[in-house]
Amino acid sequence: MRVYLPATIAMLRDLERNGEFRARSGTAFALTPALREAYASGSDEELEYAALLDAARASLRLIAAEEKGEWRRAVVSADVEDATLRPDLDAAVVRLAGPVPAALIAAIHVDAAEAEDAVAAAAAVIDAADLGDEDAEFALGDAEDHELAWYGLQELPFLLELL
Repeated sequence: MRVYLPATIAMLRDLERNGEFRARSGTAFALTPALREAYASGSDEELEYAALLDAARASLRLIAAEEKGEWRRAVVSADVEDATLRPDLDAAVVRLAGPVPAALIAAIHVDAAEAEDAVAAAAAVIDAADLGDEDAEFALGDAEDHELAWYGLQELPFLLELL
């Protein structure tokens, strides 16, 4: 199953250093049966993208919790076999039993530098957006208007060097 793991730049540095990715609380997002049911239509590709966007939004929560704000959303996509469906948490949520070895990582998705201001603003109001604050939702939308860039795992050292 392809899963999308919310991350921060600090977590990507840990991935490079340790050769494995540790998802916070084992939380990931995927094209699950519950996600498929939540949409009236959509191809597998479109629904996978929806799961990726859910992970990118979760990345904002991780960024907001960090002491040293690095204002770029990050998502790690990986192919795993041991994901447990958690529709009680949300339609796309799955839980992983442990760390994901680098060999299972398919790609890394990271915001470009142009997104930093919007990501910083969105991270500051993510909780308010969850509670229905319309201004906060607009700030979230501004961040989500930025597409995440795609990187292969072999590009991670170069990406981190440039940040």
